[in-house]
Amino acid sequence: MLNQIETAQERWGGVHKMIDTWLNSRRELIVQYYELSSCKPLSIGSQPLADRIQAFCQSMMDYCSAGHFEIYEQLMTEAREFDDGGVEFAETVVPVLDRLTGRCVDFNDQYDAECPFDALATLPDELSALGETLEERFQLEDQLIERLHNAHREQLSPA
Repeated sequence: MLNQIETAQERWGGVHKMIDTWLNSRRELIVQYYELSSCKPLSIGSQPLADRIQAFCQSMMDYCSAGHFEIYEQLMTEAREFDDGGVEFAETVVPVLDRLTGRCVDFNDQYDAECPFDALATLPDELSALGETLEERFQLEDQLIERLHNAHREQLSPA
C-alpha cells in the first residue's frame, strides 16, 4: 500500500493542494495501520494499544470524511464542468466508496474509545480485513483522481 501512495503522489503531487494534503493524510494513515498491525499489546515502554487504536481510528475517520465531503465534491464539480463522461464514472465508483466507508465506520465503532478487552482477540483479523478495504478504497480513489482531475489538469492550470 505504501508504494501505491508514493506512486500516486509522484503522478498527482502538486496538481492540487487539497489532493496533495489528502494524499499525505493517506500516507500517515497507512503508516499508522502498519504500526498498529505490528504492535505488541503488552510491550513495556511503548504507547498503549488502546491509544494507538484510537489515534488510528481518528485518522481513518478524518481521511474518510475529507474524501466524502471535500475531495469527491471537488472532483464531481470538475466532472460536471467538463461533461466528458466523468460524472457517469463517478456515479458508479462513489457508491462502492460509500460501502467501503461503511466498513471503516464499523471498525471505528467496534474499536475506538472504550474497546472491550474481548474485542482485542479479533483485532488482528479485523485489521487484516480493514487493510483489504483500505487498499480497495485507495485504488478507487486513485481512479477518481485520474479520471476526474488529471484528465483536465492542463485545462485547469493557469496559462
